[in-house]
Amino acid sequence: MFFKKIDKRIRIVLIIILLLFVAIVLRVFKIQVFDYKKLKSLANDLWSRDLEVAADRGKILDRNGEVLADNVTTTSLVLVPNQIKDKKKTSQELAKILGVSEKEMNKHVYKKTSIERVHPEGRRLSFEIADKINALEMEGVYLVKESKRYYPYGNLLSNSLGYVGIDNQGLSGLELQYDKILTGTSGAIKYFSDAKGNQLNLSDVYVEPVNGMNIQLTIDLRIQQSVERELNNIVDMFQPDMALALVMNPKTGEILAMGSRPDYDPNNYQNYSQESLNRNLPIFASYEPGSTFKIITTASAVEEKVVNLEKDHFYDSGSVNVEGSVLKCWKAGGHGEQTFLQVLQNSCNLVL
Repeated sequence: MFFKKIDKRIRIVLIIILLLFVAIVLRVFKIQVFDYKKLKSLANDLWSRDLEVAADRGKILDRNGEVLADNVTTTSLVLVPNQIKDKKKTSQELAKILGVSEKEMNKHVYKKTSIERVHPEGRRLSFEIADKINALEMEGVYLVKESKRYYPYGNLLSNSLGYVGIDNQGLSGLELQYDKILTGTSGAIKYFSDAKGNQLNLSDVYVEPVNGMNIQLTIDLRIQQSVERELNNIVDMFQPDMALALVMNPKTGEILAMGSRPDYDPNNYQNYSQESLNRNLPIFASYEPGSTFKIITTASAVEEKVVNLEKDHFYDSGSVNVEGSVLKCWKAGGHGEQTFLQVLQNSCNLVL
């Protein structure tokens, strides 16, 4: 009887152990088969580090496809501090090449971070400086591609095109207005490292950047160049405080050219005052049309047959009260009795 109870307990324990074993096998199977991709992705996120590869900003084109705002490729300096073996030597060499103090470079080399972008001294480096850094062949020192905005025609259409900041973000004009369209999606060079930053023996992964979309204007480069030339002539001859010009297709409303002075070179916008940078005169220097609009109101009245220019008369007393406001004619005492044709000729304020 005693042994039978022991056998029963052993069988129960064996069954429990068997069930646990089956549960473990099923769990391992689920992890290896169903959760593999998810867990691998999570692991990669822990190990992977991204060296950003900047996307090109979309181009701005004239109506004929001529490029008004382009891009040039430059390089930037990026450090992985944990991979730098000789920090002192690295700091000294980079400081010498970049023309900064060793103390300033130490802030980047000794920084407790996984990836350190050297800013601003390491941004948009010339090919000459990039070659010197590349020749060092130092661990933890990387050069990555960066795109820089370039305006091939300098000052041309500058007040309308605007300019971008050091990170290629639109700060003014069309660059700001259409920043979301022009801005692309950056890619990356993914490498794998442990918690201490030591690079793992895994293949790097390149994620290609997606460039921004181009936008095409109604501007005609040839007409724009003519407008810019004439504006320069006006400034040279008369030294005005400001000058502006606008060329429009009256049938469609398309702007073919638009320019103003003062202007600036968006390639070097840092050298100009805010007054020069933020004054697109044809847009915001609005003014009342005044007497020039009287032709429109007269033509409308004639077309609608509200008045007859030669037969209808009006007496101009010099002033008239309109809902409590006194409107005066430009001529003291008014023009007296006159036809509507004479009203137009005399530019009478009370009627038109």
